[in-house]
Amino acid sequence: MYGDLYLQNVHLFKDLYSELRHYYRGPNINLEEALNEFWTHLLERLFKLMNPQYQLPDEYMDCIVKHSEQHKPFGEIPRDLKLKATRAFIAVRSFVQGLGVGNDVVRKVSQVPLSQYCNRAIMKLIYCAHCRGMSNIKPCNSYCRNILKGCLGNHADLDTEWKNMIDSLLLVADRFDGPSNVDVVIGTIHVRIAEAISNMQENKESITAKIFQGCGNPKLNTKAANVEDKKRRGKYVTEDKPSGLSSEKFVSDAKGKLREVRDFWALLPTTLCNEKISSGSVNEDRCWNGMTKGRYLPDVMGDGLANQINNPEVEVDITKPDMTIRQQIMQLKIMTNRLRNAYNGNDVDFQDTSDDNSGSGSGDTCLDEVCGKRLSKNSSTRPPEIHPMPKQSGQGVGGNNSNVLLPSYFLLLLSCAAIAAQYLWR
Repeated sequence: MYGDLYLQNVHLFKDLYSELRHYYRGPNINLEEALNEFWTHLLERLFKLMNPQYQLPDEYMDCIVKHSEQHKPFGEIPRDLKLKATRAFIAVRSFVQGLGVGNDVVRKVSQVPLSQYCNRAIMKLIYCAHCRGMSNIKPCNSYCRNILKGCLGNHADLDTEWKNMIDSLLLVADRFDGPSNVDVVIGTIHVRIAEAISNMQENKESITAKIFQGCGNPKLNTKAANVEDKKRRGKYVTEDKPSGLSSEKFVSDAKGKLREVRDFWALLPTTLCNEKISSGSVNEDRCWNGMTKGRYLPDVMGDGLANQINNPEVEVDITKPDMTIRQQIMQLKIMTNRLRNAYNGNDVDFQDTSDDNSGSGSGDTCLDEVCGKRLSKNSSTRPPEIHPMPKQSGQGVGGNNSNVLLPSYFLLLLSCAAIAAQYLWR
C-alpha cells in the first residue's frame, strides 16, 4: 500500500484523476501541464512531510521546484509516465471525438430535405407503376440508381473526406496497442506514483543534501513535533489484481464497424436500390423503367454532384452545392487533421461542430405530369434546385427507406463512442 504519505495527500491524487477525466471529456486542458503540476505539488507536500523540523517558506519551495529537474527526486518516473499517459489519452480522446464527429455528420446530413422535384422523381419511381396497373412490377435497378444518384449527389461528395476520417480513426485505434494501450496506462498510474513516492523516501538523505546544497540550509522549526520517520514511511507492495473487461474487444469491434461504413456515402444509392427498392439486374426486361414495363436504356450516372449534370431523371444544379453538406465536409477535414496529429502524439483542441441546418421535405401525389413523362431538361420550366436527403418523416424512399440506413449507422457510431467512454471511466 502507499502508506501514510499517500493518505495525507489523497486530495492530490483525486485532483489528478479529475484533470484526466476533464481532459478526456473535451475541455481545453493541457495534459502535460496537468501532470507537471501534479508532480510539483506532490514534491512540495512530500518534502514538507519528510522534513517537519525545518521552516520551509514559499520562496524555499519555489527553489526546490526549480531544481527538481536536476535533482530528479522521483527518478525517471514522471517523464516516463507523462510520455505514455499523454500518448494514451490523446489517442483515446481523439478516437472518441472522431466517432462523435461521425455521429454529427450523419445526423445533420440526414436532416437535409429533398427538393420537390426529387420527391416527384421518387414518387414516380415507387408509385407510378401502381397507377398504371402494374403493382407487382418493381423499378429497374438502373432507373432507381439514376434517381438516387441525382437526389444524393451532394451526399456522395462526402465520400472522400469521410474515408479519410475513417482511415485516420483506424490509425489512431492502432495506437491502443503496445505502450499506449489504455488498459496498461490507466491501470498502472497508481503503481507508478507509488514507485515515485518510494523512490523519494528511499533516497531522502541524498535528495535533501542536494536541495540544501542548491537552495541553502533552511531554518529549524522549533515548534515542530518530533515525528518518527518510521510512521511516515510506507512500504508499497504491488498487488496483482485480475483485470476487468479489456478494451481490446471494444476497439476491435469498433474497427470492424468503421471498416463496414467506410464506403457508406458512395454506395448509398446502390445499397438502397438493391436492398429496398428495385428488382435487381436479373429482371432488367421486366421492370418499371419510368414509362412502362421494359428495359431501362439510359446510362447510369457517376457518383457525386458534378456527375449529375446530364442526369436523365433528376434536374440538378451542379453550380449550387448544398451548404449544410459542404460544412460537414469541412468538419470531416478538420477532424481528420486532428486525428493525424493525435496519431503522432500531438495534443489537439476540439470544438463543437456547427449548428444544425435542417428543413422539411414536400410530398406530392401521383400526377399524370409526373408519371407520364420523362424528365424535361428545359430549365425555363423547371428551375434547378439542390437535392439532398429528406427528413426522417417522409414517404416512399425519401422518407422510410432512405432513412433506414442513416440512423442505423448513426446509432452504431454513437454506441461505439458510448462503449469507449463507459469503459475508460468504469
